[in-house]
Amino acid sequence: MKALVLAGGSGTRFWPLSRQLRPKQLLALEGDRSLLQATVDRLQPLVEPQSVWVCTTRALADAVRRQLPEVPPEQVLAEPMGRNTAPAIGWSLRSMPEEARAGVVAVLPADHRVADAAAFRDALERAARAVEMDDLVMTLGVVPRWAETGYGYLELGEGLGASDGGVRRVARFVEKPDAEAAARFLASGNHLWNAGIFVFRGTMLLAHLARLQPELARGLEAIAADPSRVDALYAGLPADSIDYAVMEKLAATGDGAAAVGTVPLDCGWSDLGSWAALAEVLPKDAGGNAGRGAVGAIVAVDAGGNVLVSDGGEGVVAVLGVHDLVVVRTADAVLVCPKERAQEVKRLVAELALAGREDLL
Repeated sequence: MKALVLAGGSGTRFWPLSRQLRPKQLLALEGDRSLLQATVDRLQPLVEPQSVWVCTTRALADAVRRQLPEVPPEQVLAEPMGRNTAPAIGWSLRSMPEEARAGVVAVLPADHRVADAAAFRDALERAARAVEMDDLVMTLGVVPRWAETGYGYLELGEGLGASDGGVRRVARFVEKPDAEAAARFLASGNHLWNAGIFVFRGTMLLAHLARLQPELARGLEAIAADPSRVDALYAGLPADSIDYAVMEKLAATGDGAAAVGTVPLDCGWSDLGSWAALAEVLPKDAGGNAGRGAVGAIVAVDAGGNVLVSDGGEGVVAVLGVHDLVVVRTADAVLVCPKERAQEVKRLVAELALAGREDLL
């Protein structure tokens, strides 16, 4: 199996720790290894670093190579610009050697957290067997732990394929639901969180792109025929997600090898989508304050349920009598917001950009 790690995101919801040249995937939010490094670590020994490709941006390519010296440098692919996941995956597959993309390829984001790496690899291996035996397009669906409204869902259909890995058909991809629908999905036992992790033969995925997204496929072939024009041609590619461009359409109409299958993933997965989500995995004090920082860098008195982060320098984060806040201190910025609005931090980044504060981005 080969792996394609998508590492081009900006991680604006983790500002002020996350910056343009040090986005979320390059940060060590838990432990000493960055999320990107942990992503490659957990693939071993199923996928060794020599079989890993990384799709990132030109601005981040050198930093990615420094963090992953075990990955061959030519396998860190610098995308000309961000055009969403369908162009990124298609271009990366076309950039891989023919023999690599002809086999099984796992595609996974660089900025997710997994508590049980062995369970993750087991699910990935079961998905790979289904691809090898039945040429299916597979996605890993996370067993939901609560009625989450911030994730998309996979609605399960009947058993699928000849493998013995508990493969189910994905009947449909469901957008982020409201609270009532999320509770119904959880109770049904027939829905999984959509983790955005896929397994397929690279050549098969490109064939589906050619059939379902001919404009994108033509653009990718034009780039392959004349790489010197990659900047101009890439800018014209349709900026669609792989879910919208391929997966939803296959789930709606596919059968046999054109179907989308899934295996359940139960491994303590989180997309770490905001400071509030990070509270799930950080150590907590007696008041339920989740903290990250050097010893003595966080002080909480009569405070509870906060996310408190002190990064670098000599400063201290001290809170008194407050609850359910996010307080993040870096050398040049301080963030304070209600934990329930942590998903909106990217609005602050947009305001700073409008104000011309490039030094803080």
